Amino acid sequence: MVFQKLLYIIPLVFLIGCKNPEISDAATLVIKNGIIYTADDNHPTAKVIAVKDGIIVYVGEDESKISTDANTKIIDLNGKTLTPGFIEGHGHILGIGYNEMNLDLINVKNYDELLDRVKEAVAVAEPGQWIVGRGWHQSKWTPQPDELVKGFQTHNKLSEISPDHPVFLSHASGHASFANAKAMEIAGISASTVAELSKTLTDGEGGEIIVDVKGNPTGIFTERASKLISTFMPKNDRAQDKKALSLAQDACLRLGITGFHDAGQSRQAIEILQELKEEGKLPVRMYVMLTGFDEDLLNEWYEKGPMIDSAYHTLDIRAIKLNCDGALGSRGAWLLEPYSDRHGHYGHETLPMSFVESTTKKALQNGFQVCSHAIGDRTNREILDRYEMAFNAFPEKANDHRFRIEHAQHLNPADIGRFAKLKVIPAMQGIHMASDRPWAIDRLGEKRIVEGAYVWQKLLQMGVKIVNGTDAPVEPLNPLPSFYASVSRRTLAGSPVGGYEPDQKMTRDQALKSYTIYAAYGAFMENEKGSIEEGKLADFTVFDQDIMTIPEDDILKTKVKMTIIGGEVKYEL
Repeated sequence: MVFQKLLYIIPLVFLIGCKNPEISDAATLVIKNGIIYTADDNHPTAKVIAVKDGIIVYVGEDESKISTDANTKIIDLNGKTLTPGFIEGHGHILGIGYNEMNLDLINVKNYDELLDRVKEAVAVAEPGQWIVGRGWHQSKWTPQPDELVKGFQTHNKLSEISPDHPVFLSHASGHASFANAKAMEIAGISASTVAELSKTLTDGEGGEIIVDVKGNPTGIFTERASKLISTFMPKNDRAQDKKALSLAQDACLRLGITGFHDAGQSRQAIEILQELKEEGKLPVRMYVMLTGFDEDLLNEWYEKGPMIDSAYHTLDIRAIKLNCDGALGSRGAWLLEPYSDRHGHYGHETLPMSFVESTTKKALQNGFQVCSHAIGDRTNREILDRYEMAFNAFPEKANDHRFRIEHAQHLNPADIGRFAKLKVIPAMQGIHMASDRPWAIDRLGEKRIVEGAYVWQKLLQMGVKIVNGTDAPVEPLNPLPSFYASVSRRTLAGSPVGGYEPDQKMTRDQALKSYTIYAAYGAFMENEKGSIEEGKLADFTVFDQDIMTIPEDDILKTKVKMTIIGGEVKYEL
């Protein structure tokens, strides 16, 4: 077995600008003998890097310019490739950890395989224990279930294998859920209550309880309707959340991730992150968005203002996440025209636009960035409209707002140029194109796909910086498949040969920047991290192959050999 080690080392105190003659000028770390990509346009490559106490002090070609002593650590890359530390630009840190603690269904290939996984969990569960999992995606299943209602499976087989244990399985996207009869019984959901419960899903908080032709609930709940079940589930306690956060940090280190944009956190999770930081157990630099679902939490933070760690950026809280529509997979993304594969259905607005408008204005006034989940073209237009209203209302606050749209997956052609005009950052996950494009054409039709879906080059050519990522645990956390999808526009199985809409491929330089310096820009950190330049934080990812030159298919075979944060090796393969 390959030996892996995770090192948790409390960062050293930065000594930038220190003039004490008793302190050595020698580098604490030197890295050499490899292929180094800097993501710095002025000096795209280098041969050697020197680090002192967590800060890069030299990047260049001449090792003789570096001062060393007996305490200097030398890392010989032996021909391996080093880049700036990869930054996950949009993920859900708790969800990643809980995927390791609960049923991980992300690789389930069909309904029967899902049933087998649930059956195994039931066999070892305590009496009456909830069976919880996430990751299924019916559009990716082969073969499709025999019985489908509105494109989804029904609960009958699930209820047969688990008659006494309530089961609640979240869709990979997080925008739908699948429950068995026992779970629906506990929640009081039946043919006789569906109509009344559906009235609670008011405009602006859309969702659907899917029923069959006889009016019986099928076990599928989309968008906010999932809360009708989840409300009755046992709540995760602090110990569970803390364990999940630690597991997720470990996973980041194994995959070369040195920074993480956490897309929406609760009060409890933020408190635990602060505890982990104080305990020195938060190795990955966290950029955390406050959940927009908790208005009291937002009001508290408006009053006290952003929390910015200007030296280490170990934990920054200066953004707000608004969930404004659903996903294409669950047909919850909010569209201007109806779904091609469901007549008359436009998806859902999952947050009132009046709330988006008021929150956007309050955030701008109080120094917070707004990051709005918008997948459908209707939602993207509505969000851009609300952002523009806020910028016009408070122009003095809008000079460097860095407002973002998370996913920006399907855009109307008329709105593409507005990202550049309004200086709005699209946080788009390359892996979503690879996973979704084969079936997304059924949802949108060819015209909408070609004109406005996953239009990376159309945005980049306008000078827009795209922040990349995986949306984990919606997709696996590993950044390399997303990097591959960004440059190939193919599925992970390699199809089609030329890529979907190949004119929208990223170059490898663009893809690297989307995971490094552009991601840092998306969190106001481009002056401290994201590229290998003197004076910046010494965060690096080391790969066993040159991801910038190897054949596309070999990118997926590449392994992370080392993760370095603040000049300290946190993971080594």
